[in-house]
Amino acid sequence: MEILICFDLPNVLIYHFHMDTRLEPLFTPWKIGKCEIKNRIVLTSMGGTDLFGWMEKNHFDKDGARFIMEVAENNVGLLLPGCQPIYNPMFGQWLHKNKKMYKDLGAWMPSFHKSGAKLFVQLTAGFGRSFTISSMMEMLYNTPIIRTISKPIMNLDRITASASPSPNRWSDKVPSRQMTRDEIKEMVFSFAESALMLRDAGVDGVEIHAVHEGYLLDQFTLKYVNKRNDEYGGSMENRYRFAIEIVEAIKKRCGDDYPVSLRYSVLSKTKDFRKGALPGEEYEEVGRDMEESEKAVKLLEEAGYDMLNCDNGTYDAWYWAHPPIYMPENCNLEDVEHIRKFVNIPVVAAGRLDPYTAAEAIREGRLDGAGFARQFLADPEWITKLKEDRGEDIRPCILCHNGCFNMCHYKGVPNDQDLSDSLHLARCAVNAEMMQWEKHYIKKTDRPKRVAIIGGGIGGMESARVLKLRGHEPVIYEKSDRLGGTFIAASAESYKGKLRDLLKWYIRQMETLGIEVRYNTEISGTSTLDADAIIIATGTKAKKLNIPGFDRAIEACEYLNGTPVGDTIALIGGGLTGCEVAYELALEGKKVSIIEMKDDIIAQKGVCLANSSYLREWFELNKVPVYLSARVKEIRETSVIISTADGGEKSIEAESVISSIGYDPAPLEMQKKAYLVGDCLSVGNLRSVIWRAYEVAMKI
Repeated sequence: MEILICFDLPNVLIYHFHMDTRLEPLFTPWKIGKCEIKNRIVLTSMGGTDLFGWMEKNHFDKDGARFIMEVAENNVGLLLPGCQPIYNPMFGQWLHKNKKMYKDLGAWMPSFHKSGAKLFVQLTAGFGRSFTISSMMEMLYNTPIIRTISKPIMNLDRITASASPSPNRWSDKVPSRQMTRDEIKEMVFSFAESALMLRDAGVDGVEIHAVHEGYLLDQFTLKYVNKRNDEYGGSMENRYRFAIEIVEAIKKRCGDDYPVSLRYSVLSKTKDFRKGALPGEEYEEVGRDMEESEKAVKLLEEAGYDMLNCDNGTYDAWYWAHPPIYMPENCNLEDVEHIRKFVNIPVVAAGRLDPYTAAEAIREGRLDGAGFARQFLADPEWITKLKEDRGEDIRPCILCHNGCFNMCHYKGVPNDQDLSDSLHLARCAVNAEMMQWEKHYIKKTDRPKRVAIIGGGIGGMESARVLKLRGHEPVIYEKSDRLGGTFIAASAESYKGKLRDLLKWYIRQMETLGIEVRYNTEISGTSTLDADAIIIATGTKAKKLNIPGFDRAIEACEYLNGTPVGDTIALIGGGLTGCEVAYELALEGKKVSIIEMKDDIIAQKGVCLANSSYLREWFELNKVPVYLSARVKEIRETSVIISTADGGEKSIEAESVISSIGYDPAPLEMQKKAYLVGDCLSVGNLRSVIWRAYEVAMKI
């Protein structure tokens, strides 16, 4: 396929883009029922991209619509906005009762359809025991007076109700009760009414959320959650009855031709409450195994579902549905391809899906559609760039969840997440503009300035990129011979290819934007710079322990940058960085022990449970020793002495010791006023670095 783009410049330039022929199967038409879709690329739902608002009073959401429209205009065939609760957790609204928002949606649909794309709105029964409980909610639920007063705003008893009494995924203090038959019937009615109003607004279909990921409908299907003895429990037909009644009611209300997709997890990959099964692990499935899944999909197809939008996992095995960077690429594809053999309706796969692999599966008839989500947050134009063979211009998603989905959980806390993050999902760590268009935007300057940027890490490069786009003249001063700063070390582990892709993207941005970089140039506080403004992005310095023998320790970045280590290693510091280093060492076959002073590893805000639970469970499965509530007393030549949680003392064998105990800001102190960006202001993560750099570049 050849695409010709002509730019109207004084000297006309003509570019010929040739799409890689391997991708052609992605751009073939297909049908869901009688609804024809122009290509096989599916934007799968993400919380925060909703058309009727997220965790707020329902309304037609202009930010959600803006995101959906931008993706539609960039060569995506089928778009699914964020899941829309039938019963809103906030204020207890029923989705079918707000007539105005459907009218507003109907007025918007013609402009959406000009893109040639199709829209299915995802309707959810809710969360049940998976609802993300915060400390504030624990207090609300367990204080009788406040619990009563707050019911009209947030009725936790109702929104956490499940198939049967069961523990919440996040909290021991807010258990789930059993839903009543009347509550089920009320939901089925609302599904049908909401679907009818969506149809009448011009929406092309609906997707039911979800016999997937351990959400409420899935909790009814799963034997380890559903212990009912009525018509919704026991046999497989009974456990899937809720999901079946929903599609039957929608078809009765909207007609057999109105397409209804189902978000579906082929396998639960779950060992117990709060215990997932890792890739390759031998385990006993407590949820949906393949034998049941083969029967279930036939049952669901016969009931009237027109498509299965598939992955794996539950909230107890969350890394399957929201794969972190440690999960293998295409982690769900093989299981989805298998289940497709048992139905005659189209099947879509999602989960760290590689577009080239997906295209091959479609070409060979093993798959019908390819589902992608978070990559659209990092770069809404990525399908267009892929189609134009401009893959190097795609800003990559690095699977960090820091901006889009940072529900965090560790010992002693429920969901540890800032309220602003809870209310604003679908922002992006690597794309400061996403879902923050009123806060982060490129505004051309009418007073161009020469801006000196000291430090060529991610913070320095993001500042330079935004400044250049605004019309300023940034100059980066980098003391080494390459760009990247500490991100070179941060992206060094074998499994961090996506981070290395991001570093390449930034370096390419510096080149394509023509940003001047002065390498091997160290700036001091007394240096004279030819600049109207100065940005300091000099990063951090590693913390040290005041203990005997600490000079023997290798700092984590030193190891990641190539300092050799022995075969037996003690890793001091069980935060995210330390655990990722330990994971890399264990993958290499090294014998590593983790020493952490807190009572859990990765006990830090901002790290999604999908990411942290993978590492915790991987260390447990692979018998990596983890010493919690432990302090290092001394580092000796071949061992480390620690004080243990019980007050005792232990010697841990170690040929090498790696220190990952944190960092302190290390700003360069200049005589002139300067802006600080990145970790030299305050130590954070990639999201805080990029967002702060963007904001500083907006101010100048």
